[in-house]
Amino acid sequence: MIETDYEVLVIGAGVAGICQIKKLQENGIKSLVLEAGGGLGGTWYNNRYPGCRFDSESYTYGYAFSRDLLDSWHWKELFSPQPENLKYLNFVADKFDLHKHIRLNAAVEAMCWNEAQRQWSVTLASGEVLTSQFVITCTGALGVPTLPSYPGMDDFEGPSFHSYNWPHTPLDLAGKRVGVIGTGASGIQIIADIADEVGALTVFQRRPNWSVPLNNREISEAEMADIRRRYDAIFATCAKSNGGFDHLPDRRGYETVSVAERRALWDSLYDAPGFALLLANFPETFLDARANRDLSDYVAERIRARVHDPDVADRLIPKDHGFGMRRMPMETGYFEAYNRDNVELVSLLETPIERVTPTGVETSAANYDFDVLVYATGFDVMTGAFDKIDIKGVDGDRLKDKWIGSPTTYLGIMVHRFPNMLMVAGPQSVSGSTNYPRAIEVSVDWVTGLLTHARATGVSRIEAQSAAETEWTKEVIEMQENMPFSKVKSWFTGYNSNIHARDAAPRYVAYWGGAPRYTKILNKVSSEGFADIQMD
Repeated sequence: MIETDYEVLVIGAGVAGICQIKKLQENGIKSLVLEAGGGLGGTWYNNRYPGCRFDSESYTYGYAFSRDLLDSWHWKELFSPQPENLKYLNFVADKFDLHKHIRLNAAVEAMCWNEAQRQWSVTLASGEVLTSQFVITCTGALGVPTLPSYPGMDDFEGPSFHSYNWPHTPLDLAGKRVGVIGTGASGIQIIADIADEVGALTVFQRRPNWSVPLNNREISEAEMADIRRRYDAIFATCAKSNGGFDHLPDRRGYETVSVAERRALWDSLYDAPGFALLLANFPETFLDARANRDLSDYVAERIRARVHDPDVADRLIPKDHGFGMRRMPMETGYFEAYNRDNVELVSLLETPIERVTPTGVETSAANYDFDVLVYATGFDVMTGAFDKIDIKGVDGDRLKDKWIGSPTTYLGIMVHRFPNMLMVAGPQSVSGSTNYPRAIEVSVDWVTGLLTHARATGVSRIEAQSAAETEWTKEVIEMQENMPFSKVKSWFTGYNSNIHARDAAPRYVAYWGGAPRYTKILNKVSSEGFADIQMD
């Protein structure tokens, strides 16, 4: 019998890690979660910026694994804010007595596979080394923030930080001059939330993004009671949806309905909650160039109606990609923020930033002075958290070296030559392209099933076969290349301008075959006895 400190070590105590440790404990597996931060929650612990909230309907984002949990939690808003989300995750950990299985302030610096012992040695930032037969990574898709490389960034004399690192202590912005660089999902939430609080807000837009109203509202006791009655149907809809949301497409056929009927549908979806305009629309609007152009023109029209200055409105409308071709942020009053006298939009396509100064930002056209500077400049998506850990597999092979250019995996869960390492929401899984917790629970159940199978059959080493990894990566590539957005520079295609050159080759970091297809594939693999996995 192998002697280790743990049978399983889990890295990360976010949404995935909490779910995974719950399932491991249910199965009596000696396990521990290692969390780098000072509290559990992952993205909902770290992201404290103003306006941070779900863009998935709250009741679809919560865990589905416990009816008692579903019945005992009241989501207060249709799209829950960060403080409430963190409260929910702690509620889950309290309810299932998980805190004792989670170790905080335990950042993992290195992992090394020992073939002779068939175990992982896991080194923490403190220098402590733990051993484990298996390691499950639950490090999240968007957990490693990226900063631009402007000269002088360290010279700025006021508070400056990435949105991910917003101070945990209250930051008084009243009357302050604030600069925000970036108009992705985080930037859009921040800008809309602080516009009426700050003295002056300057937005540096690197590339405009399509965005539509979140249409958030409170959830009453009566509505929450109705949601509880409908949970089975809600989760069934999520399971049918390619994106894992409570929205299914309109199957009437784009060309079979009149222009007036299309307009009526779009008007209703624009005013509906969440990703309705993207996911409850005609599928053709995402797949057909002409239909996508029609929808893009419609959304541009809605933006122009909300922004008073036509020139500002024009700069807020994307010209280089169609609606839904990049990750679509949701907004509440974002476009109206630009109607305020204290808000200025600076297009970095027209006047790029040349340097950060001790007092602010200098572009090719002007100098701007600030009290606070916020970088809402995105993340090293999917692979960033793995690159931060020195992971060595068989014969000391480094995972970071294997993934130069683009990752290769088996099902987004395993990597050849890295035995006994399993990834929940890893690169090339469906988690990067769907409602996160819905994908997580599918993956956690599959991973837990694989571990219990290995346990029951006396297996101490599991490894994805090389051919199976090659075939899965081929499918990931084909699915992405078949998507209209495949030539658009975005994190959908593994691209971040802070990391990659403009001419960088595509990266394949997410599976775009849809959640139903992905779930079917996982179920087939497990039902056939995990034939593509070498077990001994």
